[in-house]
Amino acid sequence: MKYIIEHLEPEMFDWCVIEYRHISQIVGKENLIITNVKKGNEKIEELGEIHKESVSGMKLQKACVLDPEAMLALHPEDSEEFEYLIFGGILGDHPPRKRTKPELTSKIDADSRNLGDRQMSTDTAVYVAKKIVDGIPLRKIKFKDGIELDVAEGESVILPYRYVLENGKIVLPEGFVEFLRDRDEF
Repeated sequence: MKYIIEHLEPEMFDWCVIEYRHISQIVGKENLIITNVKKGNEKIEELGEIHKESVSGMKLQKACVLDPEAMLALHPEDSEEFEYLIFGGILGDHPPRKRTKPELTSKIDADSRNLGDRQMSTDTAVYVAKKIVDGIPLRKIKFKDGIELDVAEGESVILPYRYVLENGKIVLPEGFVEFLRDRDEF
């Protein structure tokens, strides 16, 4: 299975690099394709195959867009139907603005699936999709909806998205909490 991230941000922000590095660790750089990278490709070139062009121009067969608005959920059997899973590299808003469909799904001739009814970070979505295509049904994956992370003494940040719980711990990219601690503002 190949995992394609359509980079939909105007530049290669540091948070994108952190998430894309995590995705590369999850699926292996030989299985990661990042498309629509207009600038900042030098920050991520060791993480996988990088394309300036959009995935919409690739004319892929056996592809599936992971879209929270899709009617059907991704199932383990889908691993036999699809060769490519396509994700939008978009910073989510709360409440969600439902940008995946207009910015990605509507531009690609492919099936679509969802990963449940809650918004996830891109790396979390890839993590969940990989677990599913590796045989674990969505209903058996444990989640935590909304997390609070301490970033300084007496300060925390609340992330209103869905995260995976493994062995009682939230799955986050390496360096993510430090990145939040180093930010000047939110």
